[in-house]
Amino acid sequence: MATPIVLPKLGNTVESSIIMQWHKAIGDDVAVGDILCEVETDKATVEVESTAAGTLLAQFFEEGDDVPVMVNIAAVGAPGEPVDDLRPDAADPAPPAPPAMPEPIPAPAATPAPTHTNGDMLRISPRARNLAQRKQIDVSAVTGTGPLGRIIERDIEAAMRTQPSVTPVAKAMLNTGEFVAPETGTGSRGRITKADLIPATSTAPAAKPAASDNIEAIPLKGIRKTIARRMLESLTTTAQLTMSASADARGVLGLRKWLKQSPASLGLQSVTINDIVMYGVVQTLVDFPEMNTIFENNTMYRYSDVHLGFAVDTPQGLIVPVIHDANLMNLMQLATEAHRLAQACTDGKILPDELSGGTFTVSNLGSLGIEVFTPVLNPPQVGILGIGAITQKPVQTEDGYDFVPHMTLSLTINHQVVDGAPAARFLKQVCENITNIRDI
Repeated sequence: MATPIVLPKLGNTVESSIIMQWHKAIGDDVAVGDILCEVETDKATVEVESTAAGTLLAQFFEEGDDVPVMVNIAAVGAPGEPVDDLRPDAADPAPPAPPAMPEPIPAPAATPAPTHTNGDMLRISPRARNLAQRKQIDVSAVTGTGPLGRIIERDIEAAMRTQPSVTPVAKAMLNTGEFVAPETGTGSRGRITKADLIPATSTAPAAKPAASDNIEAIPLKGIRKTIARRMLESLTTTAQLTMSASADARGVLGLRKWLKQSPASLGLQSVTINDIVMYGVVQTLVDFPEMNTIFENNTMYRYSDVHLGFAVDTPQGLIVPVIHDANLMNLMQLATEAHRLAQACTDGKILPDELSGGTFTVSNLGSLGIEVFTPVLNPPQVGILGIGAITQKPVQTEDGYDFVPHMTLSLTINHQVVDGAPAARFLKQVCENITNIRDI
């Protein structure tokens, strides 16, 4: 019997993945562990290995398809083995036909459902009502085939086969009553995912742009779709406050110059200004646990170890890998790990575990000449630091004024759990540590 190859669940929050490339063609020999295809999750590109040996008998999806997790994507077995029963779109068995009525008595035709005295607009059996509630079926659109037009269990089952499926996460969100589902989703075969749900307070459809040959329609999917969703969630679920300060950058520039001039055998020449600043941030977070915190389910989780996320610009979009236990690393170790993770993001080879578990994030736009910006929180973290460009700032001296290079730092906090004063003290200490980076 042929063996199905299932698209694995690549992370706790991953609902679907896009098949980017098949590495095996139908008819190819496959061994356990061979790479069958590459898929793009909402975070990274991952290789899917075969869990069976034999011949690749079928590919149930094409390149570019958005496939729900835990669904059969291929079949492996001996040549000629049937695979139709493994197809994810295999037809469900037809519902049992209603029992035939005695010949002398004609079967009653379905009639409009009368109004109950308790206010119900439809006649529906208890079992049918319970099934409809569990499966999120709108009973007002179901035609009953029971006596006097009563909706019975088989009517709900029939409605389930005509309605698009809903992912478990989306179903849980629908149960809160805060969201409504569209008629069809963006998942495979119209499956509704959590990204498709619409807040109950804003269900009006957006106006479509006028048709034009000069407009390119680009649907959001993969990493770009996740960025759009997370940015909106960040701004609508947290109370964000941003404050800015500047740090004397002479110490950072001096250390960077010294590292560039160090012997190549030491391996220090590749350390960047961003690495140096991140090192200073990590050392500061150790003394400010209120900033090294996760806020979930009305509970604050304060970490003693620093798991530093940092924003990486890639061809696929913004990705935030995490340097785990950054507080246990020296500058060279931190820089080496940061470069490895950044390269993995750019190559699309970052692992799901390397994108999770962050307790604080750093975002650097200074290399692009941006002096000040408002970084957006990366929930459930309560803080993110934006690093701006180094510019000359006038500083008063005994003889007048000198122009001294300064770096602007912008701290965004979740004001739900972090007050302005402790956040300001943290930002002040970050500036001092960066100014005196050679001493920490």
